[in-house]
Parts: sequence; structure tokens; C-alpha cells
Amino acid sequence: MRRAAAAFAGSAITLFARIVTAPRAIWSGIEPLPKQRVYFANHTSNADFVLLWTVLPPMLRSRTRPVAALEYWLKTPLRAFIGRDVFNAVLIDRRPEERVEDPVALMGKALAEGSSLILFPEGVRNMTEEPLLPFRTGLYHLAKQNPGIDLVPVWISNLNRVMPKGEIIPLPLICTLTFGAPLHLGETEEKADFLARSHAALIALKETVPA
Repeated sequence: MRRAAAAFAGSAITLFARIVTAPRAIWSGIEPLPKQRVYFANHTSNADFVLLWTVLPPMLRSRTRPVAALEYWLKTPLRAFIGRDVFNAVLIDRRPEERVEDPVALMGKALAEGSSLILFPEGVRNMTEEPLLPFRTGLYHLAKQNPGIDLVPVWISNLNRVMPKGEIIPLPLICTLTFGAPLHLGETEEKADFLARSHAALIALKETVPA
């Protein structure tokens, strides 16, 4: 019964997301093939991973788990149901003093089980005027531990205007999600260089978004 309810809720959420944002998925640097991947994107809204998950073809969506904040998604029973049962999210505790499991280990375990991931390497929602905050180190560690997995940049455009922080009623606007060419860690590439290259690859997609 719970699994059926989760499937129904997932269908309802994706339908609602499509009605409100009419999302356009542009696969400009990679094809939507059934390969294990880490999709990493800019982060301006709590709905970011919902929209990215929505535009994936069903064969990819069913194998893809968002990485999300534990303290947010377990705050109420409804959020916990959506986070755990509907999205099967990898829940990361962002509070170091409360944390009992290593975030990179949790993400690595999900990859080892065959899942793809949706990750926001900025770590927090970007509420500044800068297009993209500096990346935290999780993406580098995943790249180092999983050299065969594609790291796919995805630029999400316009969603921050649909659902600004603090608002509960979305404003209908068209959103675009641009999927770029996959990245991998170079054999001798240092952490800072890789994070800078990944950051540049993602922000470069912003310039390709159609008006």
C-alpha cells in the first residue's frame, strides 16, 4: 500500500511540475542513455531536484536518487514520506554535530548499489547575486572513488523565479534544464583543479540557455 501511494504521489508531483514549469530538457552534450551517472546542478530552489528528476526519461528516473538535506526532509511526516518513499532520496545531515554517517560514504553506497544521483555541489541554495557558489568537495571525492561514472553538469534556468524562498504558491514560468558533456577526474588532476573545471563546465551551460 505504501509503495503504491508513493508511486501515485510521484506521478502527481511530476505532472504538477510539468504543468507549472513546462520544463524543456536540452541534451546538448550527452544523450539520455541508461548509464549510471551523477547529475550535478546549480541550486536556487527546493524544487530543483524535483524538476531535474521530472525531466529524466522514466527508464532513468526510476534509477536516480536525489541527494537532499536530512534535516529538511525529515522535518514533518509528509516531507519524510516524499523524501524517503517517493524520491528514495539519499538524505545527508548538514549538521556536523548531529551527523552519524559520512555524507560521501552514503553517496558512494548508493552508487555501489547501482543508483544514479542528483547532486548540488554548492551545498546550499544560492541566494546571492552570483550565478554559482564555490563547490564543496563531495563531487571530487565521488569522482575519485568512481572513475567510470559520468559526472553530468545540468544548468537549471528560471526555477528560482517560479518558487522563490519563502513562497508556497508557484508562479507558472517555463524552465529549461541543459545537460552538458560528462566529466571525469583526470589521472593526475588535483582537487582544486577538478572542482574549478567542474564549476566552469556548469556555468558555461548558463550561456547556452535559449532566450
